[in-house]
Amino acid sequence: MKGGKLIVFSAPSGSGKTTIVQYLLQQQDLNLEFSVSATSRDPRGEEKHGEDYYFMSLKEFKQHIKNDDFLEWEEVYRDNFYGTLKSEVERIWSHGKNVIFDIDVVGGLRIKKKFPEKTLAVFVKPPSIDELKIRLKKRKTESDERINMRIAKASVELATAPQFDHIIENKDLKVALKDSHDLVLEFIQNKAEE
Repeated sequence: MKGGKLIVFSAPSGSGKTTIVQYLLQQQDLNLEFSVSATSRDPRGEEKHGEDYYFMSLKEFKQHIKNDDFLEWEEVYRDNFYGTLKSEVERIWSHGKNVIFDIDVVGGLRIKKKFPEKTLAVFVKPPSIDELKIRLKKRKTESDERINMRIAKASVELATAPQFDHIIENKDLKVALKDSHDLVLEFIQNKAEE
């Protein structure tokens, strides 16, 4: 696979990575396009197939694994798979764009490992686990049981932060957005000069 750069944003649910990624996508100077992940879970709220995720059945997802169609994939929760289709990255690169990912920490680190020179891996850290719980409850998209599962997983994910190229603490969103933009711009410009 040849092409542009890979920009990975990973974090526990509720850290603000999606907000940061959406902001970065609007910045013309970064030449980014969003990598839509595939998932075996059902759509939530207003999510649309092909825009938010490629929604597929568990059987379809497992067939794609068997066919080696994924750049990376992970069973995040039992029978709840997420992954990045190779065809999605190739599609974005064919448009001459850099790829930006909003994915879990395991997937983010796998991409970094496969493409160490092409990838900027950024971990978005919440101010605290308590703040994370408040943010997840405010979403009103999941049961208390699901929120507690996410909080338990967040503690494990926070331990992976040092494996990323950079950690951005999302205490003040304005600061996190500016820091993220500056990091990505520097990475794209430095790599473009090589």
